[in-house]
Amino acid sequence: MKSLEDIYRDAGAYLEGHFLLSSGKHSQFYLQSAKVLENPKTAELLAEKLAKMIKDSGLKVDTVCSPALGGILAGYELARALDARFIFTERVDKVMTLRRGFEVSEGENILICEDIITTGGSALEAARAVEMSGANITAYAALANRGLCQRQGSISEAKSECKLPKNIPFFALDDFIFEIYDAENCPLCVDGSKAYKPGSRGN
Repeated sequence: MKSLEDIYRDAGAYLEGHFLLSSGKHSQFYLQSAKVLENPKTAELLAEKLAKMIKDSGLKVDTVCSPALGGILAGYELARALDARFIFTERVDKVMTLRRGFEVSEGENILICEDIITTGGSALEAARAVEMSGANITAYAALANRGLCQRQGSISEAKSECKLPKNIPFFALDDFIFEIYDAENCPLCVDGSKAYKPGSRGN
């Protein structure tokens, strides 16, 4: 199997420019997972590889939950590979919420899945939304880790910006360690360019 980086590059999903990440930080590089996941066979292959890591750990997963919109495709495929239920959360008035008739049970073991984890902020918001109904967060997962959080099996240590809880395992296929800047200290901004979020200009 190709490396995860090669898969992203071959799909035209490894972008270079000046990007605004969902965390609010800026970066010269952006991973556009939708371009990778538009190929169902690739999505299935990556999800099966991620599912194997989770199964090998012995964790019990009843349900996979993803924050909309970016995590939905990755989460759905992972749920299928784990033979688990799939649900998603979405923001309502800027608050991550469980809607559309989705319900969780007391003690239900839920894995939160994103396409990319940077600080883990959106994943943590999704976790809080289902925990309010009594669910148990058993793990976090993503196709790729931007390097601020520590995934299972990686020698890279978590950075202070990581919001994921240290006592819950985080699974990802690989680390993509790019320079990430706070908006007020971004050298790309100093050079005069303006950060944008892919999708906002038809990309």
